[in-house]
Amino acid sequence: MKRFYKYILVGIMAVGFVSCDYLDIVPNETATEKDAFASTEAALRYLYSCYSYMPAHENTHVNISYAGDEFVSCFGGEPTQLYFRGGYSASNIGNVESTYVNMYKGIRQCYLLKQNISSVPGITNDIINDYVNQTDFLIAYYHFILMQHYGPIILVKELGNMNAPSEDFLPRSTYDECADWIASEFNRLSELLPSERTGGEYGLATSVAAKALRARVLLYKASPLYNGNTMYKDFKNKDGVNLISQTFDRNKYKEAADAALEAINFAEGKGHKIYQVTDDNIGVNVAPYPQDPIQRQLRLAYVDKYGSKEILWANTRSEATYSLQSKSRPFLIFGGGYGPSMTMVERFYTENGLPIEEDPEFDYEGRYNTIEMNNDTRGEGKTLKLHDKREPRFYSWISFHNGYYECKTARTQPKGQGSVSNGAYWLDNERSNGKNQRWLTQYTKNGNCGKGSRTNNYSMTGYLNKKGVRPDYTAPSSESAPAEKYPIPIIRSTELYLNYAEACVGYGEAEYVQKGMEMLNLIRQRAGIDPVLTSWAKAKHPFTSYAAALQSGQLMEVVKRERMIELYMEGHNFWDLRRWKMAEEYLNKKQRGLNVEGVNEESLLQVVSINQPREFISPTNYLMPIPNMQVSSNPQMVQNPGY
Repeated sequence: MKRFYKYILVGIMAVGFVSCDYLDIVPNETATEKDAFASTEAALRYLYSCYSYMPAHENTHVNISYAGDEFVSCFGGEPTQLYFRGGYSASNIGNVESTYVNMYKGIRQCYLLKQNISSVPGITNDIINDYVNQTDFLIAYYHFILMQHYGPIILVKELGNMNAPSEDFLPRSTYDECADWIASEFNRLSELLPSERTGGEYGLATSVAAKALRARVLLYKASPLYNGNTMYKDFKNKDGVNLISQTFDRNKYKEAADAALEAINFAEGKGHKIYQVTDDNIGVNVAPYPQDPIQRQLRLAYVDKYGSKEILWANTRSEATYSLQSKSRPFLIFGGGYGPSMTMVERFYTENGLPIEEDPEFDYEGRYNTIEMNNDTRGEGKTLKLHDKREPRFYSWISFHNGYYECKTARTQPKGQGSVSNGAYWLDNERSNGKNQRWLTQYTKNGNCGKGSRTNNYSMTGYLNKKGVRPDYTAPSSESAPAEKYPIPIIRSTELYLNYAEACVGYGEAEYVQKGMEMLNLIRQRAGIDPVLTSWAKAKHPFTSYAAALQSGQLMEVVKRERMIELYMEGHNFWDLRRWKMAEEYLNKKQRGLNVEGVNEESLLQVVSINQPREFISPTNYLMPIPNMQVSSNPQMVQNPGY
């Protein structure tokens, strides 16, 4: 038996199982060590428990993937605040960041299933093979999550010996070795897993998910943080081996591009495609707003729970009570606290498909001046020029002063009844012809979405997030879980398109660049804006060919910005800024927003700095710290730089 990292195994034999609550799609797992393999039903519960270690994509309260620069949270007690503020260390990783131990627990549990599954009475070979393939998928996925957090990791390729002596403990493998092994496992499993899971199996491992995740892994491998990063020249194992490559290799981008295109073709061959308004399964009778077809397809693409073919793999746990939807929608009893940052507000394009600073038709210098808006698909009344003439994704996903928020409520009230603390849903602000499903959002201190007298549950920026909130979501009259749930996408078609475009531009060969940008333009087309070359021909710093923009580095910036917009609030920003080596630029400064203490529009519509600490230390914070106990337990282990 190969050497095994002993400390991972200590105390894990009696594994505890965490409930998954699979949205009525997959039954809850209740396996125990005693009966785990006593019957086919018990084995199924044990398989589901292997999925229970998946990161909590559904829970922004505890998932650090949301702690990027996209929004400001008013919830001071939110565990992820530690990561917004850069206050974590190897001895203070917070009460939510147990990823290191949990992923290895999940890996071990998967190996235990593989070891014991054939002993289940009456189980068929087909079921055995399927369970083994699913657990191998999870083993690869959990290794990727570890790699995403910690960089080079210890690869656990088999169930190890609990009694191995310390001299047999494993060291970390290089980042490239980790990525290659995980990618090869996903590739192998893509030939063994079914392409689709429906009904009670929706959310389990598929060949489509394996292909897509392989492409993501290889893009990470090609990225600046891991591909020729001399910042880590002294980051070595105790035998002197560099853990992160010191020489840039552009062929890693080619490998990532080829993998992404293969995954796209494979997924499309299995019926997956980018979401369009014609795919609307929620229906205008249930959720009549947004009525603009482009805004509607953008709003629904992420949240249509009836099997959107854009979703390649989803987390089907029930959304937590205090999570994205309840924290984003206008305040009633709870919520109204996830305010997009001014950085994110300004990141969205103009209606001409250009950055606001590049569009000669957009009054960039006067963007903080005010205008009167009068547009039934955008807003009405006095607001910033910044909010006018923006792309459809802005209006689909961002609520601003005198803009609209499409959602339902369990209770409406006359304007001014009691105080603003009663909630946002004033009948005077209803804009859905009496259906109580669209609201004019006003962020003056005593406006319907204003701070009022609250010290919590308010937007600190004068904006609210709409991405990921179903338009038929009902704001409850008591603090309870969201009424309209949906499987949270882990990976979807548009990410694959963006992965492909980034890898093609990184590789730099003309044929690859052309094809990659064609894929990116499909995303822009769905978003209702012109292709890149059409838009950028009119820019202040124009380009009319990809070759010129590639040479100057401008094209990669276009690709990155497109990704930051399209994947807004999907848990990518935190990791993308790191793998691009851009985190100190974006995460090491205070966020900005509007003056939410303003009692009138003149005072509200002023851009101010948010009094909330933000810090990012380079190179330390580019990788998460491995818990000190894990380092001290293994004589072969080296800590990540700076901790």
